[in-house]
Amino acid sequence: MPTTYITAPTIIADIDKAIIDRGLPNSSWYVGITSDIDQRLFIDHKVPRNGGDMWIWKRAVDHTTARQIERAYHQAGCQGSHGGGDHTAVYIYAYVITGQTLE
Repeated sequence: MPTTYITAPTIIADIDKAIIDRGLPNSSWYVGITSDIDQRLFIDHKVPRNGGDMWIWKRAVDHTTARQIERAYHQAGCQGSHGGGDHTAVYIYAYVITGQTLE
């Protein structure tokens, strides 16, 4: 069965909704891209898996789209460093920065 891709506007709308629903400023959020959500989000960044209302991830159609979305969130005040990942980094993620997380 082929993978269904989410369009960039839908990804942005979903992440925007997550940020707005939490009522926290963009500066309280970290946004990044990866090829391995489990490793990056839950292991590297130490985001609690049970805090599903404090993180979100989506799969972009390609790494270029993921990178463009990531850059837009950084320009809008979210934390993170762009330029990481390679051509397999098609997942974009965002999470609330807490005392537990590792940026």
